[in-house]
Amino acid sequence: MAGQQQANSVPAHIAIIMDGNGRWAQQRGLPRTAGHKAGVETVRHIVRACADLGLKVLTLYTFSTENWRRPEPEVALLMRLAEDYARREVDELNQNNVQVRMLGRREGLPGSLLRAMDEGIRRTAHNTGLVLNLAFNYGGRAEIVDATRAMVTAVRQGQLNPALLDEDVLSRFLYTAGLPDPDLVIRTAGEMRLSNFLAGGRRLLLEHIGLLARL
Repeated sequence: MAGQQQANSVPAHIAIIMDGNGRWAQQRGLPRTAGHKAGVETVRHIVRACADLGLKVLTLYTFSTENWRRPEPEVALLMRLAEDYARREVDELNQNNVQVRMLGRREGLPGSLLRAMDEGIRRTAHNTGLVLNLAFNYGGRAEIVDATRAMVTAVRQGQLNPALLDEDVLSRFLYTAGLPDPDLVIRTAGEMRLSNFLAGGRRLLLEHIGLLARL
C-alpha cells in the first residue's frame, strides 16, 4: 500500500531548467567551466533518481536558443559536454529502459553532437521506461514558430481543417507531441523565471489558433 501511495504521488512529467552552474562555480572561486562539468554529474543523479521513482517523463532544459549569446569558448564547452554525455551515458540509459528524445532545433548544432544524440535516440527508441527529453537548442518561441509553420503547411495542403483546430490538434505539432504537459517545473539556482521554456510557449501558441482558423 505504501508503495502504491508513493507511485500515485509522483508527477507524470517533471521539467527542470538547468540554471546557475556558472554562478555556482564562481562562488567557489572556480571557472564557469567547472560548474558546467559539475552540472553534467548532477544530471546523471537526477535521471537515475527519476527512473527509480517511476517518473514517466523528465525534461531537462540544457541549452537555450538564447545561450548562443554566451562567450564562444563557453558555448563550445557546452557542446562538447553534451556530446560526451550522449556517448558515455547511452549504455546505462538503455540498460535502465530509458527512452531518449531531443527537443529543439537541429540547425546550427555540430554534426558530431547530432550524430551522438541520434545514436542515443535510435538505441533507446523502443524502451518503455522513463522518457528523457533533452531540450537542447530549445526555445519556447522557436517551438511556437515551428509548430505554427507545420500547422499552416498542413492547412494549405488540405491535411488539416482549420475549423477543427483545438488544443488536442495543436499538441500534435509540438516538440513534445504525445507526451503529457509538465506537472512540475523546477528552476535550479533559486530563480523564479520560465526563460522561454515549455509552459509559456504553450500559452502563447494557443493564441495562434484563431489566427490559423482564418487562413
